[in-house]
Amino acid sequence: MVAAARVGRLVAVAVIGALTAACSPPAAQESPADRFAKDPAAVKRGKGIFVGTCAAYCHSLKKDNRDAPYLFDCEWLHGGSDAEIHNTIVNGVPGTRMVGFGNSFPQGDDDVWRVIAFLKTNREACSAP
Repeated sequence: MVAAARVGRLVAVAVIGALTAACSPPAAQESPADRFAKDPAAVKRGKGIFVGTCAAYCHSLKKDNRDAPYLFDCEWLHGGSDAEIHNTIVNGVPGTRMVGFGNSFPQGDDDVWRVIAFLKTNREACSAP
């Protein structure tokens, strides 16, 4: 009888644990940009790509009167999540000067994520909505 009660309690604990895990929000996945943001050499490479490709033609490292958006504030026209920024860089924005770069950077998609890491690590502080 005692053994049956222990088994019953163990089953109840397992069921409650499984239900709690199933109902909990999923843990936020770390994006490749988050991993690159922890590597100063990767952020430096991202800056070099941004300065030589993005800031050389359209965007800027400081607020000015260019027609391309300033990318270091909290206003993102086409989504500010890492995945949305990645999509914008890779695919571009139809009807605008923002062309899609695909994986044309020297180290392909990793360089896209390095650019995003550079943008993230140099963003102005954003207030909560």
